[in-house]
Amino acid sequence: MTFCHHVLENGLEVVAEVRPQAYSCAFAFFVRAGARDETPDISGVSHFLEHMVFKGSSRRSAEQVNRELDELSVGSNAFTSEEQTVYFATTLPEDQRALVELLADMLRPALRPDDFETEKQVILEEIAKYDDQPPYGAHEKCLAAFFGDHPLGHSILGTTASISALSRQQMLDYFEQRYSPSNIVLAAAGRVDFEGLVAQAAEYCGQWPRREAPRRHLPAQPRAGFQVLHKPQAVQEYVVQLAPGPSARDEDRYAARLLAAIVGDDVGSRLFWELVDTGRAESATLGTQGFEDAGAFCTWLACLPDLAADNLQRVRRIIEQVKTEGVTGEELARVKNKICAELVLRAERSANRLFAVGSSWLVRREYRTVREAVERYQAVTLADIQRVLDRFDLAHTATVAVGPLAELAEPC
Repeated sequence: MTFCHHVLENGLEVVAEVRPQAYSCAFAFFVRAGARDETPDISGVSHFLEHMVFKGSSRRSAEQVNRELDELSVGSNAFTSEEQTVYFATTLPEDQRALVELLADMLRPALRPDDFETEKQVILEEIAKYDDQPPYGAHEKCLAAFFGDHPLGHSILGTTASISALSRQQMLDYFEQRYSPSNIVLAAAGRVDFEGLVAQAAEYCGQWPRREAPRRHLPAQPRAGFQVLHKPQAVQEYVVQLAPGPSARDEDRYAARLLAAIVGDDVGSRLFWELVDTGRAESATLGTQGFEDAGAFCTWLACLPDLAADNLQRVRRIIEQVKTEGVTGEELARVKNKICAELVLRAERSANRLFAVGSSWLVRREYRTVREAVERYQAVTLADIQRVLDRFDLAHTATVAVGPLAELAEPC
């Protein structure tokens, strides 16, 4: 297994984890463009643009794009987050050239006016859908409450007003800046012909014009608060809580993930035994979410409304207990084994390694093998866990509850 890296003259970076013994290969364009790069008047443009990439280029119609993806790839898609937009596909090694050419062509979308107006209606329907179905956008609403005016509080989907008012020219201006080759990483994993990949990148992407695409890093000031949003048609109460946590560039992210698994893994954690195994909640978890310059611990709870207040009190008690007493060596050893085994098993698929390699390079300009990642988790000590508990107050939460309850007692 070899890590390879090359930079084209226009700034496009090409990275790959080459594994000759693999049976497949996976490719993706990681674009450093997401909700945090938007202003209020173009809120949601990153996600909207992701949709438009599949509507065709000057050389291909939407039908041709989707048909060729179906012919060449066993799995292709895209997603937009707060900090990146990713277009990915998995294929057989013999189809590398054809797939890279297709993905590269897609990343120069035509943005046809008719397609723009049609897809705008799709986005508006998507916004309405997420507001009408569980969990009713609870996580995005909590991010907005937690980060306030900071760009990380921006909605990925945008709003009905911002999408309705968005013009094709605004999207084109955004595309020309954020989709600059110097703001993109072409990543690959599996049985990759890297020399061929560099040549293909130069052929298909080498003429892309370069523009500066800076990202502002403003200090985040996480906020606490408690909101109850009434959705009378809901059956369950959904509660999201965010507390400060390490960023995606913080070395304490390893200890934080282990801590979160001890407290709130979906099976075998303290929250599981207290709330899920006893039948008090359908789901009760604690996880981590890291961004370039900020991070959060995220608690998720879904339960019947008449149990919500008591369950929140139990969650608070478990958090307070871990703050004052820490975790045990037995708990730490157990979650280390679980997470490391998961890392190794996931690494058997080229697509999974693709996301690890591409995202790590985009965010940290760092490559770590599976073995190195496992060693990093195994090196975490009880003192590291305690340092995370001392640095980040898991009880300082922004809470958003959405469901049939018009009122909900805040835990104390």
